[in-house]
Amino acid sequence: MKSILLIRHPETTMAGRFCGHSNPGLSAAGEHHIASIADRVSSRRIDRILSSDLLRASRAAEAIGRRAGVAVELRPGLREIAFGRWEGLTWDEIEAQFPREAESWLRGAPLQPAPGGETYEAFAARVRDEFEPLLASRDDGVTAIVTHRGVMDFTLTTFFKVPNAEAWKKTTSYGAVLCLTDSQYFIGQDSVNPSADNHSYAMEVL
Repeated sequence: MKSILLIRHPETTMAGRFCGHSNPGLSAAGEHHIASIADRVSSRRIDRILSSDLLRASRAAEAIGRRAGVAVELRPGLREIAFGRWEGLTWDEIEAQFPREAESWLRGAPLQPAPGGETYEAFAARVRDEFEPLLASRDDGVTAIVTHRGVMDFTLTTFFKVPNAEAWKKTTSYGAVLCLTDSQYFIGQDSVNPSADNHSYAMEVL
């Protein structure tokens, strides 16, 4: 049986601000949330843990790894998209400091990059490089992936054909956990189809 746990990192000290490749620590609420995330996935026999190398993801991944007895593999390719000169700013600050760029970004998102930021094409390419081999593999087992909202949204809409609005809703919360399991073994709430291996997957929220 192949299952993938998509896990969003806990809250950081930059909550409410654009945070792509910035590397803040967790807030007090985020630190407290780590145990809850580990508890929710503890019922799954995790075989492999992949994590963004940024602190907000790796801290949660390490807690899951200690509980599961599995080493964490840090993957820079699982980072959030980089927001360039907008890193650390609120949207109100961005509109005040970059009015024309903010308007252009809203019209062109997600294809329009932030000033000095990563292009969507580059972001998509590195996320594909992480997920395509995983989905194409014939190996069974449970893989936990601790990452960021942008990565989760891209993965859900691209590989599992989840509608954009549904993907956005399911990844809203810090610490969101989604389990995608090959539906020939599991009946969940929704059926979605990845492009990588032509299997149907069932999705549930943990």
